[in-house]
Amino acid sequence: MKRLNTFCFAPLALLSLISCKPGTPADTTEVKPVIITEAVKYDTDDPAIWINPADPAKSLVIGTDKNADGALYVFDMNGKIIKDKVVTGLKRPNNVDLAYGLQLNGKPTDIVITTERMTHKLRIFSLPDMKPVDNGGIEVFVGETGNEYRDLMGISIYTAKNGKMYAIVGRKNGPLNGGYIWQYLLGDDGKGNVKASLVRKFGEYSGKKEIEAIAVDNELGYIYYSDEQVGVRQYYADPEKGNKQLAIFGTSGFTADHEGISIYKLTDTTGYILVSDQGANRFQVFNREGTKQAPFEHKLAKIVNVAARQSDGSDVVSVPLNPTFKHGLFVVMSNDKTFHYYRWEDIAGNELKVK
Repeated sequence: MKRLNTFCFAPLALLSLISCKPGTPADTTEVKPVIITEAVKYDTDDPAIWINPADPAKSLVIGTDKNADGALYVFDMNGKIIKDKVVTGLKRPNNVDLAYGLQLNGKPTDIVITTERMTHKLRIFSLPDMKPVDNGGIEVFVGETGNEYRDLMGISIYTAKNGKMYAIVGRKNGPLNGGYIWQYLLGDDGKGNVKASLVRKFGEYSGKKEIEAIAVDNELGYIYYSDEQVGVRQYYADPEKGNKQLAIFGTSGFTADHEGISIYKLTDTTGYILVSDQGANRFQVFNREGTKQAPFEHKLAKIVNVAARQSDGSDVVSVPLNPTFKHGLFVVMSNDKTFHYYRWEDIAGNELKVK
């Protein structure tokens, strides 16, 4: 799942550095969540975390329930479903992402977007009220005729430094030679609803399985996506910087599918990229930053076993939310119809930094 928001809080907590243990980053310990959400009706798939600017303790987790009679569920920080915010009647919503401050009706509006696979539409809602702002949905991959070429899956939102906001959209199947991922510029249609204009097609694909998880690093300007059973591919998020692949990492050591991607931000340029090793019920954690000599090299920092099972999607924030999540919140989908809430310090252990 997921982007690195430009939304932040000050003052920043002092960074603490804990030296990595020598040898392999793997650890047999299973990290337990501090909260497991109430169950959805059918099949959890992907979460996104909305930080409440007025009171972070009242932040929300929005998660997909993937079914032909699907929904977007909204949870509080205790994992309880907020029933009057749940959006029902969605046609197999797959992934979800959110962003802050899209100009609608002349005012900044926080939005959440989900991919509706069966209608080939993006569905967009304002936050925190979860009201539709998409005029019934926005069709994407228009004109594609290949098998499953319009069946939506991944979504991530890129907010550029100039304020432009883009939807990065993936699908169940696509071409091998570039163009699997399509990028759309979002804006106001003049009536307070969101419109989307296609700006580029890019992205290599191995053809081995599919591409679902997409994440965007707003500060550094990169897009990452999981080419399942192959690795994580990296591109520039700015469409004017071209479509050249910058890196592929995580190409070994995964049990089966590469799935959900999340980015934990220590500073604007440092942190970690967490990638779900779905078949092993664990996350492989890579350094977000490279070096001057190898700026796109992401070294494996740690492997974390989690209690969540067969996780497709995840999201993470590094700001303090409440006394439980003082260093951030990591939310992970589990195949028992729930989402798991982890404290970052439990994920970090003795090997990673905390904010």
